[in-house]
Amino acid sequence: MSKLVQAQPLRALARRILIAGGAPEAEASVVADHLVDANLAGHDSHGVGMVPTYTWGLGCGACKGDAHAQLVTDNGAVVVVDGQFGFGQVVGPEAMEIVIERAREHGVAALALRNAHHLGRIGHYAEQAVAAGMISMHYVNVVGHPPTVAPFGAAEGRLNTNPYCCGVPVEGGEPIVLDMATSFIALGKVREAHARGDQVPEGALVDARGQPTTDPGVLVGDPGSAKGALTTFGLHKGYGLSLICDLLGGALAGSWPVNREYDGPPTVFNHMLAIVLRPDAVGNSEEVHAHFRSLVDSMHDAKPAEGVEQVLVPGDPERASRVQRGRDGIPLADGTWASLLATGEQLGCSRDELEAMV
Repeated sequence: MSKLVQAQPLRALARRILIAGGAPEAEASVVADHLVDANLAGHDSHGVGMVPTYTWGLGCGACKGDAHAQLVTDNGAVVVVDGQFGFGQVVGPEAMEIVIERAREHGVAALALRNAHHLGRIGHYAEQAVAAGMISMHYVNVVGHPPTVAPFGAAEGRLNTNPYCCGVPVEGGEPIVLDMATSFIALGKVREAHARGDQVPEGALVDARGQPTTDPGVLVGDPGSAKGALTTFGLHKGYGLSLICDLLGGALAGSWPVNREYDGPPTVFNHMLAIVLRPDAVGNSEEVHAHFRSLVDSMHDAKPAEGVEQVLVPGDPERASRVQRGRDGIPLADGTWASLLATGEQLGCSRDELEAMV
């Protein structure tokens, strides 16, 4: 079951709980906006359901609510930025602004972002780049908690959901934003399914014996129970891309691959290698964008299979979701709503106050 909540009240609710958890007001507003924007885009796995995780991080010191991005190595077209364990939604855009400026200057630039608390929906950073007219590619690893994703052929977790993202601006059309976990589904989608009392798709999980299961409880249920693992998308192909994300985002950019020992409180940290390219540094801008538009039109014009209304391109589902959810409201799973209320109450907010906000 779920309830529908409009975006603006949900932003206010998330902001209120984050402030109660110790986040400064300005940073809480940025984070709340990012989370609700993820919900609007249809990515509930990276929406307000993350608020309890963030307030936990603030409370145990894993997340530094007032930290900002710090440039630590400047090699011109290659920069290293330390997020100082600040909110990813704060330090991520700050770091992206630096690398976008360098790409304007050099034609191409690379960012190694390390020590960020959860960056949220990585598509947000690709959208930031395409809004500046840039192509961007993002390789991200996930650390701070035990591995949840089994390598192809394994019966236990050794990786995490390690997102890959790419954004391409299309002059005269909507941008292409491919944003995906390298796991079969994101860990947050397992959490959301568990909150709704639903099963996950077949092929997404294995239990502690390595056997396929659709029960999200094997991964996000009773902490005392035997744990299962997510699978990667596309069998060995998703596994290969996940490993690349950990090699480039983790070992290279963050100096923190998933197998590096961590003895702190369980939380979510991200490291990201982002490559940003100015299209006109490669070819004639008008010609390049004409090719982009033509290719996108070709996909949209493809004959749909039976039961399919139209062939889509990456970014289309999010744009449609923003329109629909912006009009009708954002569905919050009962478990997610209960978790938000419980977290707020633990931090000193009254249930009546929180319920009245939405």
